[in-house]
Amino acid sequence: MDFKDQLKNLFPDHVESNEPEQVEEQEHVLYVQKEPMICKFEKRKGKPTTIIEGYEGSDEDFKILAKEIKTKLSVGGTFKDDSIIIQGDYRDKIMAILKEKGFKTKRVGG
Repeated sequence: MDFKDQLKNLFPDHVESNEPEQVEEQEHVLYVQKEPMICKFEKRKGKPTTIIEGYEGSDEDFKILAKEIKTKLSVGGTFKDDSIIIQGDYRDKIMAILKEKGFKTKRVGG
């Protein structure tokens, strides 16, 4: 008994198809707040970092935003303690990305 026969025994009403499954993907809408997000520059262990704080939406939205910023800038970073930490000084580019999404930003430090 081969693998396909075993599958037919386990799932008798299964119809095999070579067509890809249709997956409905919904665009995730981020919560845009009234208060400005703070975009600041810091040196940690001698290395420049950009820190974004002050998001009032859910942590999940903030994580999605962090991933999007890291992908657009092709840099490393993390989401920790209600702030996004990006490796390098990218304040101007990050502020442009956030403004494009409808967020208000405030530049702090340096």
